[in-house]
Amino acid sequence: MKKLLLIFVITLCCKINLQAQTPVAATATLKGLVVDSVSKKPQDYITAVLKKENIGIKTALTEPNGTFTMSKVAVGKYDLVIVAMGFKAKTIPIDVKENIVYDLGKLIISAQDNNLNEVNITAAKPVIKQEIDRISYDMQADPESKVSTVLDMMRKIPLLSVDADDKIQLKGSGNYKILINGKPSSLVARNPSDVFKSMPAANIEKIEVITTPPAKYDSEGLAGIINIITKKNIDAGYNGSINLRESFPTGGPGGSGSITVKQGKFGISAYGGLSIYKSPLTPTGYIRTTTGAVPTSLLQNGENKYDGKFSYGSAELSYEIDTLNLITGEFSLNRSKDNNFGEQNSSLMQGGIPAQGYRLINSGDQLWKGIDLSVNYQLGFHSHKDRLLTFSYKMSNSTENSFSNQDIQNRLNYDPTTFPNFNQYNQGKSMEQTIQADYVHPLTKKLNLEGGLKAILRDNSSDFEFNNQNSAGQYIVDPLRSNNYDNHQNVYGLYNSYQYNLTNWGFKAGVRAELTTINADFVSQATNLDKDFINIIPTVSVNRKFKDMSSLNFGYTQRIERPGIWQLNPFVDRSNPNFESTGNPDLKPVLSNSFEMNYSRFKKGSINLGLSYAFANNTVQNVSVYNEATKITRSYFVNTGKDKKLGANININYPFTSTLNLTLGGNMNYVWLQGIVNGVEVKNDGLRGYVYGYLSYKLEKGWRFGGNFSYNSAWISLQGKSRSNFYTGFSGSKDLIKDKLTLSGSVNNPFNKLRTWENTTTGDNFTQRSYGQNYWRRFSTSLSWKFGKLTDGVKKNQRGISNDDVKGGGGGKG
Repeated sequence: MKKLLLIFVITLCCKINLQAQTPVAATATLKGLVVDSVSKKPQDYITAVLKKENIGIKTALTEPNGTFTMSKVAVGKYDLVIVAMGFKAKTIPIDVKENIVYDLGKLIISAQDNNLNEVNITAAKPVIKQEIDRISYDMQADPESKVSTVLDMMRKIPLLSVDADDKIQLKGSGNYKILINGKPSSLVARNPSDVFKSMPAANIEKIEVITTPPAKYDSEGLAGIINIITKKNIDAGYNGSINLRESFPTGGPGGSGSITVKQGKFGISAYGGLSIYKSPLTPTGYIRTTTGAVPTSLLQNGENKYDGKFSYGSAELSYEIDTLNLITGEFSLNRSKDNNFGEQNSSLMQGGIPAQGYRLINSGDQLWKGIDLSVNYQLGFHSHKDRLLTFSYKMSNSTENSFSNQDIQNRLNYDPTTFPNFNQYNQGKSMEQTIQADYVHPLTKKLNLEGGLKAILRDNSSDFEFNNQNSAGQYIVDPLRSNNYDNHQNVYGLYNSYQYNLTNWGFKAGVRAELTTINADFVSQATNLDKDFINIIPTVSVNRKFKDMSSLNFGYTQRIERPGIWQLNPFVDRSNPNFESTGNPDLKPVLSNSFEMNYSRFKKGSINLGLSYAFANNTVQNVSVYNEATKITRSYFVNTGKDKKLGANININYPFTSTLNLTLGGNMNYVWLQGIVNGVEVKNDGLRGYVYGYLSYKLEKGWRFGGNFSYNSAWISLQGKSRSNFYTGFSGSKDLIKDKLTLSGSVNNPFNKLRTWENTTTGDNFTQRSYGQNYWRRFSTSLSWKFGKLTDGVKKNQRGISNDDVKGGGGGKG
């Protein structure tokens, strides 16, 4: 990599030197006046794009008097495209033959047919779009995506935030669902943060934040849905890209690639990647003080490090039988292997006297494998091109093997007979099959009907083994701490929704009915748990469009949080002898009501403002209880209490010039939490949220620079809170070969080598604090190459399977 970068730097210097010696040719100037065809009035802040061979060369915005000017236009043939929200695009061929001023006169633009499904809120190629029930962020329109990871880019997306522990939150909540191309994926089932910090943003087309999911989506995800849409070149011929990158001192080397091929009726789009992520030794620890009959103080400090390898690949195939019949399929694989090592000194004081102590050496590894397979058949109708019937099948299978070994040394009053060395092994499996049928029928030009049926069949299992070391050094299975667990969950749903569009109004409403059956079997303990429940979920979205290029959206929906396998699993993690954590197979689903209102306005730049309110009862909380007899803090999940949240969000995008752009935004929520912990009522409330900003500057000859910051407030939980953090980053890129080869670099948090994190938890008779540091400063470089040429479209199913009914793994804290 170093040699390769050196070659390109030398090449770049030579190129700049040659360009400096080349005389600048004289150029022409274009000017014109943009006028509305109805009012005959000049139009301000209209975008004019000068294109050559369908590639944008220059961009200009009209002044308040409707005029625009483009200078330094070389001799040649161009297309001038006038684009604006609410107007039809207008294309004017231009042949520049002389180095003079070309006055194009009045350019008349007319209003387009109103379609309220989507409202653009930025300029010619918008970064952000406000739609009737979601916000989308165009990764390819943001130059920083060339060098950043998906996780880094999520810090800039409205309604999303990433805290210092790399946990993703939607509107300040961790209760959401992540989809890949509108479908669930084993790729992000376990820990999406680890996946996205290894995945280059250059492979992503856009990210949708669906805050009011329509009835066609499963009802899971209290805060909404994050839909990651991968980059697909949907033209015939072939096209592809290769990306190489390196990050240090955390992270490591990685590479990714994509290719699209279209020949006749057959098309294939594939992408994949491989990365290594390393985190050197960093300090960590716990402090716990207890009251009661025998007050104690516990101090633990040590170091941890982490190494991981991650690989993924996916291929999507399409075969167009004829103009009305289409078959598509998708196949994906992903694999990750993690190794971790930690050492820790523990000292328990009682009455100011050392009561217990030891040194713990902890090592372990995890191996995760996932496979997804889906097939879709789409039938069109001669009567209407938008009338569709789709049948879909999807299979997802994943396995996770985790092992940890605890070697306890330097014991003080820590009897090896009572507290022996031990290891833990857990094998988790998940198998999911989905059958689905969807029907779309435009009843009139203004009214559209959707309906469908769906069945999801899930089989989850966990085989957990706890082994104690005996006096001979052998590890023997402890049957009281080992268990086999099977969980079978089936969800049967049907939905019906309508969308009605008027001149300035858009309405979208529907209802979804779901029957859920659960059968849990604790094999080792010969016990069963059976549950059935029915939910009726309404959803409503309304859009009002105004003449000043603004719109107002209102949404209401109910959402369900069904506990995931890691929350239900009774496996007890005892990797730290003084702290235990476990799941709860008796957890019940949670129903939440959510209201939101958003205002968007496009003029010179854009602004998006939002208000939201949500409440839920019997919510799932992770609570901690201290046992005075065993001196152990035990954390577990339980249905308890109520959550209420009042929030506000803002996003502003303002282009100072055609080359300098500023983005500011944030989301703040005031939360009220209450619940019962160990028989005691607990309440907590406070402000949590984030703010962010991004400034980008584009120079001539392919240079781009950017800087960003974000601030995350303390995270408020039922029993405590975390520490706030501040994030900064700077990036730059250079097109070595225009639209083909790009060299990029970035630095994150250049002013802070390490970041200190802290979480505080308070219970009835204890207070504990976990703390540590991780590497905060990181340097990254990447080299991207695009190749090939495409000419025709690959046809894709417009409907498919999207299971979003189970809480996303590792998504956040809330």
